[in-house]
Amino acid sequence: MTNWRWWLCSLLFVATTVNYLDRQVLSLTYEEFIKPEFHWTDANYGTITSFFSIFYAIACLFAGKFVDWMGTKKGYLIAIGVWSAGACLHAATGWATAHIAGLGSVAAMRAVEVGSNAALAVSTTSVYLFLLCRGILALGEAGNFPAAIKVTAEYFPKKDRAFATSLFNAGASIGALAAPLLIPPLAVKFGWEMAFIIIGALGFIWMFFWAFMYDKPEKSKHVNEEELKYIHQDDEAEAEAAAKAAAVEEKAIPLGKCFTYKQTWAFILGKFFTDGVWWFFLFWAPSYFSNQFNAPATSTLGQILIFTLYAIVTVISIFGGYLPKLFVEKKGMHPYSGRMLAMLIFAFFPIAALLAQPLGMSSGSPWWPAILIGLAGAGHQAWSANIFSTVGDMFPKSTVATITGIGAMAGGIGSMIIQKVAGNLFTFAENAGSAFTFLGFEGKPAGYFIMFCYCGIAYLIGWACMKALVPKYKPIVAE
Repeated sequence: MTNWRWWLCSLLFVATTVNYLDRQVLSLTYEEFIKPEFHWTDANYGTITSFFSIFYAIACLFAGKFVDWMGTKKGYLIAIGVWSAGACLHAATGWATAHIAGLGSVAAMRAVEVGSNAALAVSTTSVYLFLLCRGILALGEAGNFPAAIKVTAEYFPKKDRAFATSLFNAGASIGALAAPLLIPPLAVKFGWEMAFIIIGALGFIWMFFWAFMYDKPEKSKHVNEEELKYIHQDDEAEAEAAAKAAAVEEKAIPLGKCFTYKQTWAFILGKFFTDGVWWFFLFWAPSYFSNQFNAPATSTLGQILIFTLYAIVTVISIFGGYLPKLFVEKKGMHPYSGRMLAMLIFAFFPIAALLAQPLGMSSGSPWWPAILIGLAGAGHQAWSANIFSTVGDMFPKSTVATITGIGAMAGGIGSMIIQKVAGNLFTFAENAGSAFTFLGFEGKPAGYFIMFCYCGIAYLIGWACMKALVPKYKPIVAE
Protein backbone atom coordinates (compact mmCIF):
# COMPACT_ATOMS: atom_id res chain seq x y z
CA MET A 1 0.00 0.00 0.00
CA THR A 2 1.21 3.48 -0.85
CA ASN A 3 1.20 6.12 1.88
CA TRP A 4 0.59 9.29 -0.09
CA ARG A 5 -2.00 10.42 2.46
CA TRP A 6 0.79 11.03 4.98
CA TRP A 7 2.72 13.20 2.54
CA LEU A 8 -0.37 15.36 2.15
CA CYS A 9 -0.79 15.39 5.91
CA SER A 10 2.75 16.79 6.12
CA LEU A 11 1.75 19.59 3.73
CA LEU A 12 -1.23 20.38 5.94
CA PHE A 13 1.16 20.49 8.89
CA VAL A 14 3.43 23.00 7.11
CA ALA A 15 0.48 25.17 6.08
CA THR A 16 -0.82 25.26 9.66
CA THR A 17 2.68 26.09 10.93
CA VAL A 18 2.91 29.03 8.53
CA ASN A 19 -0.63 30.03 9.51
CA TYR A 20 0.32 30.38 13.16
CA LEU A 21 3.67 32.01 12.44
CA ASP A 22 1.83 34.74 10.53
CA ARG A 23 -0.59 35.24 13.44
CA GLN A 24 2.20 35.56 16.00
CA VAL A 25 4.35 38.21 14.35
CA LEU A 26 2.11 40.90 15.84
CA SER A 27 2.07 39.49 19.39
CA LEU A 28 5.87 39.07 19.44
CA THR A 29 6.59 42.57 18.13
CA TYR A 30 3.81 44.36 20.02
CA GLU A 31 5.41 45.27 23.37
CA GLU A 32 8.87 46.33 22.19
CA PHE A 33 8.35 47.60 18.66
CA ILE A 34 4.77 48.36 17.64
CA LYS A 35 3.32 49.60 20.95
CA PRO A 36 5.91 52.38 21.47
CA GLU A 37 6.13 53.25 17.77
CA PHE A 38 2.38 53.76 17.34
CA HIS A 39 1.64 54.88 20.95
CA TRP A 40 -0.85 52.06 21.56
CA THR A 41 -2.50 50.92 24.78
CA ASP A 42 -3.56 47.36 25.62
CA ALA A 43 -7.09 48.44 24.72
CA ASN A 44 -5.87 49.31 21.19
CA TYR A 45 -4.18 45.94 20.93
CA GLY A 46 -7.30 44.22 22.26
CA THR A 47 -9.39 46.00 19.62
CA ILE A 48 -7.12 44.76 16.85
CA THR A 49 -6.97 41.17 18.07
CA SER A 50 -10.72 41.09 18.70
CA PHE A 51 -11.40 42.48 15.22
CA PHE A 52 -9.17 39.78 13.75
CA SER A 53 -11.21 37.21 15.67
CA ILE A 54 -14.64 38.46 14.57
CA PHE A 55 -13.61 39.02 10.97
CA TYR A 56 -12.05 35.57 10.98
CA ALA A 57 -15.31 34.24 12.39
CA ILE A 58 -17.42 35.84 9.67
CA ALA A 59 -15.01 34.67 6.98
CA CYS A 60 -15.08 31.12 8.39
CA LEU A 61 -18.84 30.97 7.91
CA PHE A 62 -18.32 31.30 4.17
CA ALA A 63 -14.81 29.84 3.85
CA GLY A 64 -16.00 26.27 4.33
CA LYS A 65 -18.71 26.70 1.72
CA PHE A 66 -16.15 28.36 -0.56
CA VAL A 67 -13.78 25.39 -0.24
CA ASP A 68 -16.62 22.91 -0.87
CA TRP A 69 -17.64 24.92 -3.95
CA MET A 70 -14.20 25.74 -5.32
CA GLY A 71 -12.68 22.35 -4.53
CA THR A 72 -9.93 21.51 -2.09
CA LYS A 73 -7.01 22.24 -4.39
CA LYS A 74 -8.02 25.67 -5.69
CA GLY A 75 -9.71 26.69 -2.45
CA TYR A 76 -6.58 26.05 -0.38
CA LEU A 77 -4.34 27.85 -2.89
CA ILE A 78 -6.54 30.95 -2.84
CA ALA A 79 -6.76 30.93 0.96
CA ILE A 80 -3.03 30.78 1.63
CA GLY A 81 -2.32 33.27 -1.15
CA VAL A 82 -4.66 35.84 0.41
CA TRP A 83 -3.38 35.42 3.96
CA SER A 84 0.27 35.55 2.88
CA ALA A 85 -0.38 38.81 1.02
CA GLY A 86 -2.17 40.18 4.10
CA ALA A 87 0.74 39.22 6.33
CA CYS A 88 3.24 41.04 4.13
CA LEU A 89 1.03 44.16 3.96
CA HIS A 90 1.53 44.79 7.70
CA ALA A 91 5.03 46.00 6.86
CA ALA A 92 3.64 49.09 5.08
CA THR A 93 1.57 50.36 8.04
CA GLY A 94 4.39 52.46 9.53
CA TRP A 95 5.11 54.31 6.30
CA ALA A 96 1.38 54.74 5.56
CA THR A 97 0.61 56.03 9.08
CA ALA A 98 3.39 58.61 8.94
CA HIS A 99 2.16 60.01 5.64
CA ILE A 100 -1.55 59.94 6.46
CA ALA A 101 -0.86 61.68 9.79
CA GLY A 102 1.15 64.33 7.92
CA LEU A 103 4.45 63.58 9.66
CA GLY A 104 6.42 62.84 6.51
CA SER A 105 8.53 59.95 7.82
CA VAL A 106 8.50 57.03 10.24
CA ALA A 107 11.30 58.68 12.23
CA ALA A 108 9.15 61.77 12.75
CA MET A 109 6.22 59.61 13.78
CA ARG A 110 8.31 57.85 16.42
CA ALA A 111 9.49 61.17 17.83
CA VAL A 112 6.07 62.66 18.57
CA GLU A 113 5.35 63.50 22.21
CA VAL A 114 3.46 60.87 24.19
CA GLY A 115 -0.08 62.06 24.98
CA SER A 116 -0.06 64.79 22.33
CA ASN A 117 -2.63 65.25 19.57
CA ALA A 118 -0.03 64.00 17.12
CA ALA A 119 0.39 60.80 19.14
CA LEU A 120 -3.37 60.32 19.17
CA ALA A 121 -3.48 60.78 15.40
CA VAL A 122 -0.70 58.22 14.98
CA SER A 123 -2.35 55.63 17.22
CA THR A 124 -5.78 56.10 15.65
CA THR A 125 -4.50 55.95 12.06
CA SER A 126 -2.26 52.98 12.70
CA VAL A 127 -5.03 51.02 14.41
CA TYR A 128 -7.26 51.39 11.35
CA LEU A 129 -4.44 50.35 9.03
CA PHE A 130 -3.69 47.30 11.16
CA LEU A 131 -7.40 46.45 11.16
CA LEU A 132 -7.30 46.43 7.36
CA CYS A 133 -4.22 44.18 7.26
CA ARG A 134 -5.59 41.85 9.95
CA GLY A 135 -8.83 41.65 8.01
CA ILE A 136 -7.04 40.44 4.88
CA LEU A 137 -5.01 38.01 6.98
CA ALA A 138 -8.17 36.68 8.66
CA LEU A 139 -9.99 36.35 5.33
CA GLY A 140 -7.32 34.01 3.99
CA GLU A 141 -6.61 32.15 7.23
CA ALA A 142 -10.29 31.28 7.57
CA GLY A 143 -9.83 28.79 4.74
CA ASN A 144 -7.03 26.81 6.37
CA PHE A 145 -8.90 24.51 8.72
CA PRO A 146 -11.97 23.91 6.52
CA ALA A 147 -9.65 22.88 3.67
CA ALA A 148 -7.36 20.81 5.89
CA ILE A 149 -10.24 18.97 7.56
CA LYS A 150 -11.74 18.28 4.14
CA VAL A 151 -8.43 16.74 3.05
CA THR A 152 -8.38 14.42 6.08
CA ALA A 153 -11.98 13.38 5.34
CA GLU A 154 -10.96 12.65 1.73
CA TYR A 155 -7.75 10.78 2.52
CA PHE A 156 -8.24 9.06 5.91
CA PRO A 157 -10.75 6.53 7.29
CA LYS A 158 -12.66 7.60 10.39
CA LYS A 159 -10.45 5.74 12.85
CA ASP A 160 -7.36 7.65 11.63
CA ARG A 161 -8.82 11.12 11.20
CA ALA A 162 -8.25 12.37 14.75
CA PHE A 163 -4.64 11.18 14.62
CA ALA A 164 -4.08 12.80 11.21
CA THR A 165 -5.76 15.96 12.46
CA SER A 166 -3.59 16.02 15.58
CA LEU A 167 -0.50 15.69 13.38
CA PHE A 168 -1.29 18.60 11.09
CA ASN A 169 -2.82 20.58 13.97
CA ALA A 170 0.55 20.22 15.73
CA GLY A 171 1.63 22.81 13.18
CA ALA A 172 -0.12 25.35 15.39
CA SER A 173 2.15 24.33 18.24
CA ILE A 174 5.26 24.17 16.06
CA GLY A 175 4.46 27.58 14.62
CA ALA A 176 4.03 28.97 18.11
CA LEU A 177 7.21 27.13 19.15
CA ALA A 178 9.33 28.48 16.30
CA ALA A 179 7.90 31.99 16.46
CA PRO A 180 9.82 33.28 19.53
CA LEU A 181 13.07 31.91 18.08
CA LEU A 182 12.53 33.44 14.64
CA ILE A 183 10.46 36.59 14.87
CA PRO A 184 12.13 38.68 17.65
CA PRO A 185 15.65 38.13 16.18
CA LEU A 186 14.35 39.09 12.72
CA ALA A 187 12.72 42.21 14.17
CA VAL A 188 15.90 43.19 16.04
CA LYS A 189 18.19 42.66 13.06
CA PHE A 190 16.04 43.84 10.14
CA GLY A 191 13.15 45.73 11.76
CA TRP A 192 9.65 44.55 12.62
CA GLU A 193 8.49 45.26 9.08
CA MET A 194 10.84 42.67 7.57
CA ALA A 195 9.68 40.13 10.15
CA PHE A 196 6.18 40.39 8.64
CA ILE A 197 7.49 40.16 5.07
CA ILE A 198 9.83 37.19 5.60
CA ILE A 199 7.32 35.13 7.55
CA GLY A 200 4.49 36.06 5.17
CA ALA A 201 6.51 34.98 2.12
CA LEU A 202 6.67 31.37 3.40
CA GLY A 203 3.07 30.86 2.30
CA PHE A 204 3.90 31.60 -1.32
CA ILE A 205 6.56 28.87 -1.25
CA TRP A 206 4.03 26.38 0.14
CA MET A 207 1.64 27.11 -2.74
CA PHE A 208 4.14 25.72 -5.24
CA PHE A 209 4.28 22.32 -3.53
CA TRP A 210 0.50 22.09 -3.04
CA ALA A 211 -0.19 22.82 -6.70
CA PHE A 212 1.87 19.80 -7.79
CA MET A 213 1.25 17.34 -4.97
CA TYR A 214 -2.50 17.41 -4.27
CA ASP A 215 -5.25 15.66 -6.16
CA LYS A 216 -8.30 13.69 -5.04
CA PRO A 217 -7.31 10.15 -4.00
CA GLU A 218 -9.30 8.59 -6.88
CA LYS A 219 -7.36 10.70 -9.37
CA SER A 220 -3.94 10.82 -7.73
CA LYS A 221 -1.19 8.92 -9.54
CA HIS A 222 0.55 8.47 -6.18
CA VAL A 223 -2.31 6.47 -4.59
CA ASN A 224 -2.54 2.78 -5.49
CA GLU A 225 -5.53 0.44 -5.22
CA GLU A 226 -4.66 -0.81 -1.74
CA GLU A 227 -4.38 2.68 -0.27
CA LEU A 228 -7.63 3.67 -1.95
CA LYS A 229 -9.41 0.70 -0.36
CA TYR A 230 -7.94 1.63 3.02
CA ILE A 231 -9.14 5.21 2.66
CA HIS A 232 -12.70 4.10 1.82
CA GLN A 233 -12.93 1.22 4.30
CA ASP A 234 -15.82 2.83 6.20
CA ASP A 235 -18.29 2.63 3.37
CA GLU A 236 -18.85 -0.30 1.01
CA ALA A 237 -20.37 1.97 -1.59
CA GLU A 238 -17.29 4.17 -1.49
CA ALA A 239 -15.03 1.14 -1.64
CA GLU A 240 -16.86 -0.15 -4.70
CA ALA A 241 -16.64 3.24 -6.35
CA ALA A 242 -12.97 3.46 -5.48
CA ALA A 243 -12.35 0.11 -7.14
CA LYS A 244 -13.80 1.60 -10.31
CA ALA A 245 -11.63 4.71 -9.80
CA ALA A 246 -14.67 6.95 -9.72
CA ALA A 247 -15.68 9.24 -6.88
CA VAL A 248 -19.20 9.19 -5.49
CA GLU A 249 -20.64 12.68 -5.58
CA GLU A 250 -22.67 13.42 -2.47
CA LYS A 251 -25.39 16.02 -2.24
CA ALA A 252 -24.24 18.94 -0.10
CA ILE A 253 -26.46 20.18 2.74
CA PRO A 254 -27.59 23.81 2.21
CA LEU A 255 -25.92 26.29 4.59
CA GLY A 256 -29.17 27.37 6.23
CA LYS A 257 -30.27 23.80 6.88
CA CYS A 258 -26.99 23.02 8.66
CA PHE A 259 -28.21 25.15 11.57
CA THR A 260 -31.25 22.93 12.09
CA TYR A 261 -29.17 20.01 13.38
CA LYS A 262 -28.19 19.51 17.03
CA GLN A 263 -24.88 18.09 15.79
CA THR A 264 -24.05 21.47 14.24
CA TRP A 265 -24.86 23.29 17.47
CA ALA A 266 -22.79 20.85 19.49
CA PHE A 267 -19.79 21.71 17.33
CA ILE A 268 -20.63 25.44 17.49
CA LEU A 269 -20.74 25.53 21.30
CA GLY A 270 -17.66 23.34 21.67
CA LYS A 271 -15.71 25.82 19.54
CA PHE A 272 -17.30 28.98 20.98
CA PHE A 273 -16.28 28.29 24.57
CA THR A 274 -12.77 27.02 23.85
CA ASP A 275 -11.13 28.61 20.79
CA GLY A 276 -10.71 31.97 22.49
CA VAL A 277 -8.62 30.37 25.24
CA TRP A 278 -5.95 29.30 22.76
CA TRP A 279 -6.00 32.65 21.01
CA PHE A 280 -5.78 34.47 24.33
CA PHE A 281 -2.58 32.64 25.21
CA LEU A 282 -1.28 33.06 21.65
CA PHE A 283 -1.84 36.82 21.55
CA TRP A 284 -1.15 37.75 25.18
CA ALA A 285 1.50 35.34 26.55
CA PRO A 286 4.49 37.40 25.27
CA SER A 287 2.99 40.57 26.77
CA TYR A 288 2.21 38.72 30.02
CA PHE A 289 5.81 37.56 30.51
CA SER A 290 7.10 41.02 29.62
CA ASN A 291 4.78 42.90 31.98
CA GLN A 292 4.67 40.54 34.95
CA PHE A 293 8.19 39.11 34.95
CA ASN A 294 10.25 41.64 32.94
CA ALA A 295 10.98 39.01 30.28
CA PRO A 296 10.35 40.68 26.88
CA ALA A 297 10.21 38.57 23.73
CA THR A 298 13.58 39.90 22.53
CA SER A 299 15.34 38.76 25.71
CA THR A 300 16.85 35.29 26.03
CA LEU A 301 14.62 34.52 29.01
CA GLY A 302 11.47 35.65 27.17
CA GLN A 303 12.29 33.50 24.14
CA ILE A 304 13.08 30.45 26.28
CA LEU A 305 9.85 30.87 28.28
CA ILE A 306 7.65 30.99 25.19
CA PHE A 307 9.63 28.18 23.56
CA THR A 308 9.20 26.02 26.68
CA LEU A 309 5.48 26.77 26.83
CA TYR A 310 4.88 25.62 23.27
CA ALA A 311 7.33 22.72 23.53
CA ILE A 312 5.06 21.31 26.25
CA VAL A 313 2.05 21.94 24.03
CA THR A 314 3.69 20.19 21.07
CA VAL A 315 4.94 17.09 22.87
CA ILE A 316 1.75 16.37 24.81
CA SER A 317 -0.82 17.37 22.20
CA ILE A 318 0.60 15.00 19.57
CA PHE A 319 -1.04 12.18 21.55
CA GLY A 320 -4.40 13.93 21.40
CA GLY A 321 -5.42 12.17 18.21
CA TYR A 322 -3.88 8.87 19.21
CA LEU A 323 -5.96 8.43 22.37
CA PRO A 324 -9.34 7.90 20.60
CA LYS A 325 -7.58 5.59 18.12
CA LEU A 326 -6.44 3.57 21.15
CA PHE A 327 -9.98 3.51 22.55
CA VAL A 328 -11.34 2.29 19.20
CA GLU A 329 -8.73 -0.36 18.43
CA LYS A 330 -7.95 -1.63 21.93
CA LYS A 331 -11.21 -1.03 23.78
CA GLY A 332 -13.60 -1.61 20.88
CA MET A 333 -15.35 1.73 21.33
CA HIS A 334 -17.24 3.53 18.58
CA PRO A 335 -15.06 6.33 17.05
CA TYR A 336 -17.42 9.06 18.24
CA SER A 337 -17.68 7.66 21.78
CA GLY A 338 -13.91 7.26 21.97
CA ARG A 339 -13.47 10.82 20.76
CA MET A 340 -15.86 12.25 23.36
CA LEU A 341 -14.15 10.33 26.17
CA ALA A 342 -10.76 11.61 25.03
CA MET A 343 -12.13 15.18 24.89
CA LEU A 344 -13.41 14.89 28.45
CA ILE A 345 -9.94 13.84 29.60
CA PHE A 346 -8.31 16.73 27.78
CA ALA A 347 -10.92 19.18 29.11
CA PHE A 348 -9.32 18.81 32.56
CA PHE A 349 -5.84 19.89 31.36
CA PRO A 350 -6.62 23.66 31.16
CA ILE A 351 -7.54 23.68 34.87
CA ALA A 352 -3.77 24.00 35.34
CA ALA A 353 -4.11 27.63 34.18
CA LEU A 354 -5.89 28.45 37.45
CA LEU A 355 -2.58 27.99 39.27
CA ALA A 356 -0.39 29.91 36.81
CA GLN A 357 -0.85 33.37 38.31
CA PRO A 358 -0.84 32.38 42.04
CA LEU A 359 2.30 30.23 41.75
CA GLY A 360 4.05 32.65 39.41
CA MET A 361 3.46 35.73 41.54
CA SER A 362 4.10 34.04 44.90
CA SER A 363 7.39 32.52 43.77
CA GLY A 364 8.43 35.42 41.54
CA SER A 365 9.34 32.86 38.88
CA PRO A 366 7.87 32.93 35.35
CA TRP A 367 8.56 29.21 34.94
CA TRP A 368 5.40 28.18 36.79
CA PRO A 369 3.14 30.09 34.38
CA ALA A 370 5.14 28.88 31.37
CA ILE A 371 4.73 25.23 32.38
CA LEU A 372 1.11 25.46 33.50
CA ILE A 373 -0.02 27.51 30.48
CA GLY A 374 1.82 24.93 28.37
CA LEU A 375 -0.28 22.15 29.92
CA ALA A 376 -3.45 24.16 29.30
CA GLY A 377 -2.39 24.74 25.68
CA ALA A 378 -1.64 21.04 25.23
CA GLY A 379 -5.13 20.26 26.43
CA HIS A 380 -6.55 22.71 23.89
CA GLN A 381 -4.62 21.25 20.95
CA ALA A 382 -5.59 17.70 21.87
CA TRP A 383 -9.20 18.84 22.30
CA SER A 384 -9.06 20.70 18.99
CA ALA A 385 -7.84 17.65 17.04
CA ASN A 386 -10.77 15.62 18.31
CA ILE A 387 -13.54 18.21 18.03
CA PHE A 388 -12.62 18.80 14.39
CA SER A 389 -12.85 15.06 13.75
CA THR A 390 -16.39 14.88 15.16
CA VAL A 391 -17.49 16.75 12.03
CA GLY A 392 -16.25 13.96 9.77
CA ASP A 393 -17.94 11.45 12.07
CA MET A 394 -21.39 13.01 11.84
CA PHE A 395 -21.64 14.80 8.48
CA PRO A 396 -21.22 13.68 4.85
CA LYS A 397 -17.92 14.57 3.20
CA SER A 398 -19.65 17.03 0.87
CA THR A 399 -20.56 19.20 3.88
CA VAL A 400 -17.51 18.72 6.12
CA ALA A 401 -15.82 21.99 5.13
CA THR A 402 -19.09 23.93 5.54
CA ILE A 403 -19.68 22.65 9.09
CA THR A 404 -16.01 23.20 9.95
CA GLY A 405 -16.35 26.79 8.77
CA ILE A 406 -19.47 27.32 10.88
CA GLY A 407 -17.66 26.01 13.96
CA ALA A 408 -14.62 28.14 13.23
CA MET A 409 -16.97 31.14 13.01
CA ALA A 410 -18.31 30.34 16.47
CA GLY A 411 -14.77 29.98 17.79
CA GLY A 412 -13.87 33.33 16.29
CA ILE A 413 -16.83 35.04 17.95
CA GLY A 414 -15.82 33.55 21.30
CA SER A 415 -12.26 34.70 20.75
CA MET A 416 -13.39 38.22 19.79
CA ILE A 417 -15.20 38.53 23.10
CA ILE A 418 -12.22 37.27 25.08
CA GLN A 419 -9.71 39.52 23.26
CA LYS A 420 -11.82 42.65 23.66
CA VAL A 421 -12.56 41.92 27.32
CA ALA A 422 -8.88 41.18 28.00
CA GLY A 423 -7.59 44.37 26.36
CA ASN A 424 -10.06 46.64 28.15
CA LEU A 425 -9.66 44.77 31.42
CA PHE A 426 -5.87 45.06 31.40
CA THR A 427 -5.94 48.78 30.57
CA PHE A 428 -8.57 49.43 33.26
CA ALA A 429 -6.76 47.32 35.87
CA GLU A 430 -3.41 48.99 35.15
CA ASN A 431 -4.91 52.47 35.50
CA ALA A 432 -6.86 51.54 38.65
CA GLY A 433 -3.84 49.99 40.38
CA SER A 434 -4.48 48.80 43.92
CA ALA A 435 -8.09 50.00 43.73
CA PHE A 436 -8.86 46.99 41.51
CA THR A 437 -8.61 43.64 43.32
CA PHE A 438 -9.57 40.01 42.65
CA LEU A 439 -8.90 37.09 45.01
CA GLY A 440 -5.85 38.70 46.58
CA PHE A 441 -4.37 40.24 43.43
CA GLU A 442 -4.28 43.95 42.64
CA GLY A 443 -4.10 45.95 39.43
CA LYS A 444 -3.03 44.24 36.23
CA PRO A 445 -2.11 40.92 37.94
CA ALA A 446 -5.75 40.74 39.08
CA GLY A 447 -6.83 41.21 35.47
CA TYR A 448 -4.62 38.35 34.32
CA PHE A 449 -5.96 36.08 37.06
CA ILE A 450 -9.56 36.77 36.01
CA MET A 451 -8.75 35.72 32.46
CA PHE A 452 -6.90 32.59 33.62
CA CYS A 453 -9.92 31.55 35.68
CA TYR A 454 -12.14 31.53 32.62
CA CYS A 455 -9.52 29.69 30.56
CA GLY A 456 -9.36 26.96 33.20
CA ILE A 457 -13.03 25.96 33.09
CA ALA A 458 -13.99 26.75 29.48
CA TYR A 459 -13.41 23.23 28.14
CA LEU A 460 -15.56 21.49 30.73
CA ILE A 461 -18.37 23.90 29.85
CA GLY A 462 -17.90 23.19 26.14
CA TRP A 463 -17.84 19.40 26.64
CA ALA A 464 -20.98 19.47 28.79
CA CYS A 465 -22.84 21.42 26.08
CA MET A 466 -21.76 18.98 23.37
CA LYS A 467 -22.73 15.93 25.41
CA ALA A 468 -26.13 17.41 26.26
CA LEU A 469 -26.91 18.08 22.59
CA VAL A 470 -25.53 14.83 21.14
CA PRO A 471 -25.42 12.21 23.93
CA LYS A 472 -24.99 9.35 21.40
CA TYR A 473 -23.56 9.01 17.92
CA LYS A 474 -26.11 10.06 15.31
CA PRO A 475 -24.82 10.79 11.78
CA ILE A 476 -26.47 13.23 9.38
CA VAL A 477 -27.47 12.00 5.94
CA ALA A 478 -27.86 14.49 3.10
CA GLU A 479 -31.35 14.29 1.60
